[in-house]
Amino acid sequence: MTLPKTPSLRLDSKRAFVAGASRGIGLGCAVALAEQGAHVVCAARGREDLDKAVAAINAAGHSAEAVTLDVADPAAIKALLTETGPYHVLVNSAGIARHTPALETDMADYDAVMAINVRGAYALSVEAARGMIDAGIAGSIIHISSQMGHVGGQERAVYCASKHAVEGMVKAMAIEWGPHKVRINTVCPTFIRTPLGAMTLDDPEKRAWVESKIKLGRVGEIEDVMGAVAYLASDASAMVTGTSLLIDGGWTAD
Repeated sequence: MTLPKTPSLRLDSKRAFVAGASRGIGLGCAVALAEQGAHVVCAARGREDLDKAVAAINAAGHSAEAVTLDVADPAAIKALLTETGPYHVLVNSAGIARHTPALETDMADYDAVMAINVRGAYALSVEAARGMIDAGIAGSIIHISSQMGHVGGQERAVYCASKHAVEGMVKAMAIEWGPHKVRINTVCPTFIRTPLGAMTLDDPEKRAWVESKIKLGRVGEIEDVMGAVAYLASDASAMVTGTSLLIDGGWTAD
């Protein structure tokens, strides 16, 4: 009897691009891909934290480099990915949140969130896929979305709108790019202990509300997301496209 063989998570000889890689979940994504053998191009707006992150990845014996990118600028995305691509893997972890009650939404905040969370995600997807298709690469595009792309949340109408948009975008792009062997998916974490998450988790009342919604009884850690990203980037997920992997501790099980 010939036994089936588990596909490898290894990414040796592959090139990956991670947007929003200077800290938090984005840094975790870059480390996860680098640990699996990929050369990782790490992008962010601010260079100081980014350079420190890349130096630490390289010091750990992996391979990474830093590039500056404002995800709110589609022309900059096109220029950078055209110059440095094509890539086998693209992970988009760039995002912002500006939480207010819907009746108090400042439209400048709305535009800022949509420019990065939706328009930036769209442009990154298109330019990454264009490079993959032109080079004949069976690639993987991964967006760090949110459980809020599947449910609603108090004072999160704008953020939820942006993440629901990404979920729909990914489904449509998966249909178009499947024939080219380009996969696209989302990872949807719950509240993760990061500088961004601290806006909510540092408030005892809000933290108690968060923990009451998570069936596993704890907030997430960056490491909880890293395995999901490595899986979706690798051949282990070769039949997975147009869907979301919820890392939510059971939040959306209700």
